[in-house]
Amino acid sequence: MSSNGIKDKVAIVAMGCIPFREHWDKSQDDMLIDATQLAFEEAGLTKHDIDAYWIGTATGGNGGFVLSAPLKLHGKPVTRVENFCATGSEALRNAAYAVASGAYDTAMAVGVEKVKDSGYQGLVGGGVWNDGTKRNLTAAAMYSLVLPAYAQKYNVDPDELRFAVAKVAEKNHRNGVDNPLAQFRRETSAEKICDMPAVAGSLSVFDCAGVADGAAAAIVVRAEDAHKYCDNPLYIKALSFVSGTGAGLIDPSYDYTTFPECAMAAQEAYRQAGVADPRLELAMAEVHDCFTPTEMVLMEDLGFCERGTAWKEILAGTFDVDGDLPVNTDGGLKAFGHPVGASGLRMHYECWLQLRGQAGERQIDLANKTLGMVHNLGGYPGEMVSFVSLVGNQMC
Repeated sequence: MSSNGIKDKVAIVAMGCIPFREHWDKSQDDMLIDATQLAFEEAGLTKHDIDAYWIGTATGGNGGFVLSAPLKLHGKPVTRVENFCATGSEALRNAAYAVASGAYDTAMAVGVEKVKDSGYQGLVGGGVWNDGTKRNLTAAAMYSLVLPAYAQKYNVDPDELRFAVAKVAEKNHRNGVDNPLAQFRRETSAEKICDMPAVAGSLSVFDCAGVADGAAAAIVVRAEDAHKYCDNPLYIKALSFVSGTGAGLIDPSYDYTTFPECAMAAQEAYRQAGVADPRLELAMAEVHDCFTPTEMVLMEDLGFCERGTAWKEILAGTFDVDGDLPVNTDGGLKAFGHPVGASGLRMHYECWLQLRGQAGERQIDLANKTLGMVHNLGGYPGEMVSFVSLVGNQMC
């Protein structure tokens, strides 16, 4: 790959995240103002102190007006970005590279999505003409295909595999209980999830991420300037992004047991950061659990365990809060909710809290580890983009 990386050149010095909810009482503008104000206050800055802004939203509007209008940003460069469900991470990636280039001293990345009272449930995207090879299934249906493919390839009993991915939801709902910002804050058992009616394949509604409104924001500066704004910043170690070609939709060899874009993005991030063994070196990981089989497959694609073993590791509690490698300590998309444009920045917000020892009841034991991962994907099996970042609380 071609990235030279920006290891330890840029630091996150403030973040803000509002609760992810059905915000019937808040407009998109309200959410943007609330999230950005939290970040401004933490850094002791105002909107005038930020040199440039990036706003990520999938369907929340066009152009920089999405952010410049509610914040009344006069004479500031504001860029709107979109990259499926990785939109929030794309905003951060652009802001960080802009600071690393020397073009700006300070930049803000913001993500937002308002999907709960727009007249439709969830996102509504405009269709584009294609050659007839594009998918015509729902996202849940596409990701449900992972389970029979995985069971066949690795000779796993389908019922045992079904229970293993339900344990992913059980874990993430349990983690969400201790998160005051999470959409869902009640525990549920894998047994109950398996007993629910199926909505796609063998997946129930509790195997699917929550649909929520929300917004999050981050302020980034040059690493050498970080302590002007913050006593304990996070330093960006790696930013990796891979866009697939969509060929998996027409490739008969595509087997749904791995997401190649995610594996490639992870390997590139490890190269940039100098990580040799992620399972041993990472203190935590926030991954894109849009559906429970997704998190299972990602444990293998991200190098946390061997191929064909993720389901066993899940059952063994490897990725629990007190396991070898805690995954989705804030509840993940499953319990925190998934307002598309905000999710990537929300994941970084959890790293921001955990690596600085500020996660409260859900604080993990860092065990002298200094690195956290964010994995954020967009699209569907066979037609995907993937983002991976590594952040740390120490400069090398």
